[in-house]
Amino acid sequence: MNEDNIDGTNGCSKVRTGTQNEAALLALMEKTGYNMVQENGQRKFGGPPPGWEGPPPPRGCEVFVGKIPRDMYEDELVPVFERAGKIYEFRLMMEFSGENRGYAFVMYTTKEEAQLAIRILNNYEIRPGKFIGVCVSLDNCRLFIGAIPKEKKKEEILDEMKKVTEGVVDVIVYPSATDKTKNRGFAFVEYESHRAAAMARRKLIPGTFQLWGHTIQVDWADPEKEVDEETMQRVKVLYVRNLMISTTEETIKAEFNKFKPGAVERVKKLRDYAFVHFFNREDAVAAMSVMNGKCIDGASIEVTLAKPVNKENTWRQHLNGQISPNSENLLVFASKEDSHSKTLGKPPTLPGRVNGQHSPSPPEVERCTYPFFPGTKLTPISMYSLKSNHFNSAVMHLDYYCNKNNWAPPEYYLYSTTSQDGKVLLVYKIVIPTIANGSQSYFMPDKLCTTLEDAKELAAQFTLLHLDNLSERKCEE
Repeated sequence: MNEDNIDGTNGCSKVRTGTQNEAALLALMEKTGYNMVQENGQRKFGGPPPGWEGPPPPRGCEVFVGKIPRDMYEDELVPVFERAGKIYEFRLMMEFSGENRGYAFVMYTTKEEAQLAIRILNNYEIRPGKFIGVCVSLDNCRLFIGAIPKEKKKEEILDEMKKVTEGVVDVIVYPSATDKTKNRGFAFVEYESHRAAAMARRKLIPGTFQLWGHTIQVDWADPEKEVDEETMQRVKVLYVRNLMISTTEETIKAEFNKFKPGAVERVKKLRDYAFVHFFNREDAVAAMSVMNGKCIDGASIEVTLAKPVNKENTWRQHLNGQISPNSENLLVFASKEDSHSKTLGKPPTLPGRVNGQHSPSPPEVERCTYPFFPGTKLTPISMYSLKSNHFNSAVMHLDYYCNKNNWAPPEYYLYSTTSQDGKVLLVYKIVIPTIANGSQSYFMPDKLCTTLEDAKELAAQFTLLHLDNLSERKCEE
């Protein structure tokens, strides 16, 4: 263990001295044969472990660990995480004082071991009254680039990004829903590594960087949701994108039934993409192979297996950067646009009306600002005279939705509790008086928030999603 490592262990500890800490770490290294190196604010145990040959484990093998007691170190943590499997690398984030920063990353040798660690160690009581959090950690290699001229093609964007950043592997560009010759004003740039993406983001993030004379927007792309292989083996729904707005569900069903009449159970079209549900998985897989790249109403479509995700994830619930869904009854299929898009927090696209009622979910919205010149004529209007695509906040959209269906405004009731670490946690219950005596008397999410704004927005999101479910069930009845 080098001199930097020894320095890193000499901080004041609430439990033991620096010398005791150093001795414990040396004993761990001697017992396991792993090396330990401290650099750039983190201490690495392993990476690779003794006798390892070949490349590092693939993506999906690493977990994030939070809420670690600040005076707890590898000699206590490693044995706990070894219960789930062989550790390839353990990275503990360190303060200059010698205490840890409260979180770490543990990379296992297989995805199965990482998943087991999440199952058995999330909310694990690592010390009396101290519970750690464990969730999957993915190295994000993709950036969102916004405010791109809509006439630019994929090849032009790829060439330009390669000129200004290093390590570019690919560019993902979605065509406009209304004009397939144009892009949607944003793209996703895939890099060869997380480090390459981080360096590119650092270069582009100041907000003064321009492409083709336009100041671009840069942020991390939301990582594509990982779905375990066992779940994907049961999927019998296809995701179809790049459809024409005018293409109907009947047309899609007829086209996908051509290869085997009667194979399609139903089709759900959402603007320019659709989900095609099959009776049998084998037919879905065969149809994917046959239909990918085919033309429907003049548009070349892309067809993949749909990834099932928790429906609550389709609204932007960035609560402390992590989402922990647990509502099994909210499982739906998400589009790739919805899972990746970061266009200033736009919600996912859903149909405008269900069974004659206004749907709670808004269509695609493009958010931007325009200069306000002196002398510009302004006209007072009511928010209810606007269309639903003018609203991005779930709170505002719920109010609009209730008004359009001639319901009384939603009523918000605030509740609080205290977390294990003493934080005040908040949740809203929403009552819509008009339907309170019906199938559901109130709506309350199963997650708590640390800020008032997040709690209210989450409650509105939750209510909109459940109103959507209620509308769909009513339509089916």
